[in-house]
Amino acid sequence: MRLIIGISGSSGVIYGIRMLEMLAACEGVETHLILSSAARMNIGIETDWKVEDVEALADVVHNNKNIGASIASGSFKTAGMIVAPCSMKTLSGIANSYADNLIVRAADVVLKERRKLVIVPRESPLHTGHCELMLKTSQMGAILCPPAPAFYTEPKTIDDIINHTVARILDLYDIESGSLKRWQGNV
Repeated sequence: MRLIIGISGSSGVIYGIRMLEMLAACEGVETHLILSSAARMNIGIETDWKVEDVEALADVVHNNKNIGASIASGSFKTAGMIVAPCSMKTLSGIANSYADNLIVRAADVVLKERRKLVIVPRESPLHTGHCELMLKTSQMGAILCPPAPAFYTEPKTIDDIINHTVARILDLYDIESGSLKRWQGNV
């Protein structure tokens, strides 16, 4: 399975990084990574990771300016794409098919080919324009998956919250991460 991971420039780049870490441990998943320039900056601001080390987690790394990359064409088969985190700028580009960079172009291709696009919007609070963009992408076929923590898992650390969110996103692709504490009902 080929899966595209786009990391855009909002806060929360750790979601994309953890996604790559979990996927690197999965057999049979080929990851194609795109980092926006703001994501590259936020990696240094928000984490102890170096951009090169994040890129090393992926099987293939694409330059966000390379609109001619393999993943910019529908004839390049993928299982879909995850944009985590997704800035409002990137969400706007996706919602309006304004493919001036590879993250937005790849997302546009995934939508036009009716493949699975999961968007992890990272903004709070939201104004009406943000909500309209999310509605529009949902109507186009995207799945919006805000990083909202589940507290039934009784998280002890921020990593517990991040891991649960990422594992739930991977569930949307039927990828078992092994780190998900599933709800068993109220017994």
